[in-house]
Amino acid sequence: MGYTVLTLLIILFTYTKLANPDSMIWGRVRAVAMTLALWIVYRIVPCRATLLIRATGQMALLAWWYPDTYEINRVLPNLDHLFASWEQALFGFQPALVFARAVPSAVVSELMSLGYAAYYPMMVLVLMVYFFARYQEFTRCAFVIIAAFMVYYVAFDLLPVAGPTYYYKAVGVGQIAAGVFPSVGHYFNTHTACLTTPGYADGFFYHLVENAKAAGERPTAAFPSSHVGVSTICMLLLWHARRRGLFYTLLPVYILLCLATVYIQAHYAIDAIAGFVTGIVLYAVLMYAIPLPAEHRRR
Repeated sequence: MGYTVLTLLIILFTYTKLANPDSMIWGRVRAVAMTLALWIVYRIVPCRATLLIRATGQMALLAWWYPDTYEINRVLPNLDHLFASWEQALFGFQPALVFARAVPSAVVSELMSLGYAAYYPMMVLVLMVYFFARYQEFTRCAFVIIAAFMVYYVAFDLLPVAGPTYYYKAVGVGQIAAGVFPSVGHYFNTHTACLTTPGYADGFFYHLVENAKAAGERPTAAFPSSHVGVSTICMLLLWHARRRGLFYTLLPVYILLCLATVYIQAHYAIDAIAGFVTGIVLYAVLMYAIPLPAEHRRR
């Protein structure tokens, strides 16, 4: 609810600059109505099934909130030129530009795409682990994941960074390779074209990533990387649940996911680093915010 109120205030203050303010307001009305309906159902019939429905309903809303960040930050001047410049100063080159070129392997491409595509299944898996094997902390787990997303969405609303795939397309790969990073101002307010994902174009997982991009990707949400941040939180939740076998099984997938954010040019390397750091911080803060009930602490 806090995020809904915050973004509603932003919409009201920037109403004349937004492309679709009325639909954004009504979308929030529907989101609140859905949230209240799920809460009422759970209060009337408080059981595991209704709690699961309530949690998964809120998780499903995250897919709606994501493109909404673009509708808010598109009215602000883009900041990609600053992030690309910082990237260049830190590494001496653009990792997102050279990564795929440095390892032109179909196998590596598919592994990277597999890692990136594992993002949402990883979240679902962690939720199910808590629901079936650690039910006393299921609500806590769902809260940590959803609240972390909301924090990232606030950052995306206020930091209009589109990411390499959009910025490189806008200014031209030639300029990027030459170390020139011009400001594009409000370019992404009216342009949403991006580069084709690098890698093995005939791969199964490659097509999964491309289809996901075509379905809902927007020039928004690059810094920090929520893919890295939330997946880091999911891994920490597995460790907290003492699911060591599953943790180590998913660890290679998690590493691939983090690398893939740069490989497929969705993020700058500094986005991924910031995602990792903020993921750890958010996990610690949010787990502390919702402590485990006393009767379960020794289990």
